[in-house]
Amino acid sequence: MYGWDKRRSKRVRFDHEYRATLLGFDGTWRRDCILIDVSETGARLQIDGSTDVLKTREFFLLLSTTGLTYRRCELIRLDGSEIGVQFVTSRTIRSGP
Repeated sequence: MYGWDKRRSKRVRFDHEYRATLLGFDGTWRRDCILIDVSETGARLQIDGSTDVLKTREFFLLLSTTGLTYRRCELIRLDGSEIGVQFVTSRTIRSGP
């Protein structure tokens, strides 16, 4: 794992607040968040509210209010209300323990 300053991918940081939503796979929970920065492989987010629901470690990041733009994510870092996520792709899915 890499710290915030040691990430490999080039990041885009937003000049304005970009709001998004985290959604559990089963739809039982939602958390509003702010997208701090993003790359091809992941993102850093600031969560509004409790981070307890992130124990599931995998969820969706909804990037539009209609839910049509989203990414499947895996939690890789939790630091207070800031989290780091890796976007799950066919290359990042682990097979077995």
